[in-house]
Amino acid sequence: MWEFEVREGCETAFLEAYASDGIWARLFRKSPEFLGVELVQSVKRPMRYFTLDAWTSRRAFEDFRLAYCESYETLDVKLAGLTEWERQIGAFPSE
Repeated sequence: MWEFEVREGCETAFLEAYASDGIWARLFRKSPEFLGVELVQSVKRPMRYFTLDAWTSRRAFEDFRLAYCESYETLDVKLAGLTEWERQIGAFPSE
């Protein structure tokens, strides 16, 4: 789970990049272990968003990061200007 504060004027580009059919999801779909992503907007702070990325396991995501580290880092740098800040809230098992 990630939290983002979107930079003013970048809302449309952010939504296109982080939505369930966005560029991040398309990269993640290269792994059969990726189950999907949900983008949620804060009710109280409309420039704040949360992503909920679902994988079959934590290990599946870690393996993906190793296999696609260059693509992941390139995309992360490319999209960094869309947000004021971002932080990983945590990883939670879906048991």
